[in-house]
Amino acid sequence: MKHHIVVLGAGYTGATAAGRLARQLHRDDVQITLVNAEPDFVERVRMHQLATGQELRHRPLQQVFAGTGVELRIARVDAVDVDERTVTLADGRGELTYDTLVYALGSRWDDHGVPGAAEHAHEIASRAGALRLRERLDRTSAGRTVTVVGGGLTGIEAATEIAEARPDLDVALVTTGALGDWTSPKAQAHLRRVFADLGITVHEHTRVVRVGPGAVLTDTGSSVAADTTVWTAGFAVHPVAAATSLQTTPSGQVVVDDMMASVSHPDVFAVGDAAYARGSTGKPLRMSCASGTPTAWQAAGAVVARLTGARPPHAPLRYVNQCISLGRQQGLVQYVTADDRSLGFSLRGRTAAVYKELVCRGAAWAVVNPTLGIPSRRRRVREVRAARVAA
Repeated sequence: MKHHIVVLGAGYTGATAAGRLARQLHRDDVQITLVNAEPDFVERVRMHQLATGQELRHRPLQQVFAGTGVELRIARVDAVDVDERTVTLADGRGELTYDTLVYALGSRWDDHGVPGAAEHAHEIASRAGALRLRERLDRTSAGRTVTVVGGGLTGIEAATEIAEARPDLDVALVTTGALGDWTSPKAQAHLRRVFADLGITVHEHTRVVRVGPGAVLTDTGSSVAADTTVWTAGFAVHPVAAATSLQTTPSGQVVVDDMMASVSHPDVFAVGDAAYARGSTGKPLRMSCASGTPTAWQAAGAVVARLTGARPPHAPLRYVNQCISLGRQQGLVQYVTADDRSLGFSLRGRTAAVYKELVCRGAAWAVVNPTLGIPSRRRRVREVRAARVAA
């Protein structure tokens, strides 16, 4: 019987892992099942563009994995039993059994329990959330206020994209620190110039403690007008892993070793935002596409090595830069150390915008061409364990 590998989630990391496994393992020995809630690959790094009315390329997963041998199941994951090695699909879609599990369910927005955020704020961590914000902005008349809560990469990209697409709106950003305070001095200065040119008001060193239907309340007792609130102040991992007997962090990330295997259940590999992994410097990796994709490379390589007896690879689990789009015409590429500390060098302006666009296109290309760009040798599994596949 074939060894059954189940991959949960077809974002950047899950789709990458599934494609690499299909490329490197012999079809006579393994069955690969990829489970995803949506039928299309979602370019999550472009959700701020989708929210402002830009059309993104349609990439059906059935077309992406056609001819690869990967079986696609469109379903939400309801539960995982890592002791019985089963995955329960929601809405009566059945149950899967596995021999090896790659857990890549990723993250979603987190309101941190701030009152009113769930009821009144919009999120752009998902395609559905971005489309809801898009509809909201389409109905928003000139002169209204849009307030983005959160001064990280997502917040900066959302605020600049909205301000560029809708110059008739009053856009504001609320951040707990200074604008771009983790970047180099020249990069910070560039951010301030772009924000000023776009007319974005920045509320620095300010924390939002309540979200209302027309304003957000800050920790100083003041309020900031917000006909529309966009929440980008944090992400939380999918809750399925924390409900299992997997060893997880308090936030629900699966604790993994340097091969991306669970430290408590070695037949489970976790990748991307779902994994608590340490980089080459020994520091935990942050939730990002930059660190997520290499964890998928590492996990896929480790699975292949374990099944075939090959030498496991060591993917580069380190950082090089942070790429930030500032609308369609401006950008910022901040170069960083291996452990993500900003260096003095950065690219700014139109050059950085083109660089960021090429990075996004390259990441999507790698996903939608899952069997290209890596060795094509399909290795035979040394000892094929019987797969227990349920309909």
